[in-house]
Amino acid sequence: MEYNYEKEKQEAIDAGNKALRSLRKAQENLDSAKGWGIFDMLGGGFLSTMVKHSKVDQAKENMEQAKYDLRNFSKELNDVNIACNLNIETGDFLSFADWFFDGFIVDWMMQDRINQASQQVEEAIRRVEDILRQL
Repeated sequence: MEYNYEKEKQEAIDAGNKALRSLRKAQENLDSAKGWGIFDMLGGGFLSTMVKHSKVDQAKENMEQAKYDLRNFSKELNDVNIACNLNIETGDFLSFADWFFDGFIVDWMMQDRINQASQQVEEAIRRVEDILRQL
């Protein structure tokens, strides 16, 4: 079978765009979780904790999808001889502790984890965008 660089390049671009969509969905949910987390720390109560966790759970799902999409993107990049290492960690976001010991310190720790995840996603978005520009 003949190697078709343009076809391989387009497959890499498509895979990169798919990964970017997953990362952006994760970022949207993390941004929402940040807002709800601040409200929760200011005494928002059970409802704000529940909504924050829902957004965190959605972001974790998006990040898992993004990890899968990034692995696929990396494989496609190998087909066009571009090596990269795009990893993100989802973590547990201290969910259990936040639900059962709903206090300011735990909320603050949860907010810190959300912020760390958000920074990782932002960095992954930047790296994917840079690679796509090179393609």
